[in-house]
Amino acid sequence: MKILLSVTLLLLTASAASGQSSVATVDGPAGDKMGLFTPAEVKWGPGPASLQKGARMVVLEGDPTKEGQFTMRLWLPDGFVVAPHWHTQVEHVTIISGVLNFGMGEKFDRAATRAMPAGSFGYWPVGMRHFAWTKGETVLQLHGRGPWTITYVNPADDPRRQK
Repeated sequence: MKILLSVTLLLLTASAASGQSSVATVDGPAGDKMGLFTPAEVKWGPGPASLQKGARMVVLEGDPTKEGQFTMRLWLPDGFVVAPHWHTQVEHVTIISGVLNFGMGEKFDRAATRAMPAGSFGYWPVGMRHFAWTKGETVLQLHGRGPWTITYVNPADDPRRQK
């Protein structure tokens, strides 16, 4: 383990000294990849079609549309609302910045939410109906197992149907 850590640190130091990007991919002993991401190098793209316009996202690891582990971040503007919905996988959320106001149930109720400020973490089970809104620009990190799905309690709330 000490040898692996030493080799990893040596590779990272060499990468930084040569002026290379700090987004590094290094093969581990089993051929697994290791990735490092600095905030300046995170390339935000449009949010998923399952969220209202205005959201942005970046996938850091894996592919949320396929079987297997993934990590992604969502950037949501101030006042962004996610209507009541549920997932087919356990949802794991870490708030990076801003405030995510989280509520449970099948009806959106701003007053029935709990504020999750930066640094908060939460997870909820498969099928649990929940909703959210943001206070300030909010970045949250989702991780879990794909395929990642979102099903709105009221199908009319689904942005994919509002075209």
